[in-house]
Amino acid sequence: MLRGLLIPCAVAAVLLYFTSALGNLESGREGEDIRQLQEALHRGCVACYAAEGVYPPDLEYLKNHYGIQVDENRYTVYYSRFAQNLMPDVTVLENEP
Repeated sequence: MLRGLLIPCAVAAVLLYFTSALGNLESGREGEDIRQLQEALHRGCVACYAAEGVYPPDLEYLKNHYGIQVDENRYTVYYSRFAQNLMPDVTVLENEP
């Protein structure tokens, strides 16, 4: 009788552990996606400064001239440039599903 309860409990524990691991994997991937987008934006700003001597005036300029792609359904990008010779402040936030 004890053995009959032990197997379903073990299976339930393994399934619980598996679903928890998948959830952690998914949250780690989302954080990595945001980090990669921020790095791409930073590299685009630096490339623009190196080529043109000024930082891009806005996000649209980066998209049009340096091939930056932003999934605007998934992310909101705040781009703020204080001066032409100062690195812009770029913040990437994930939109609510």
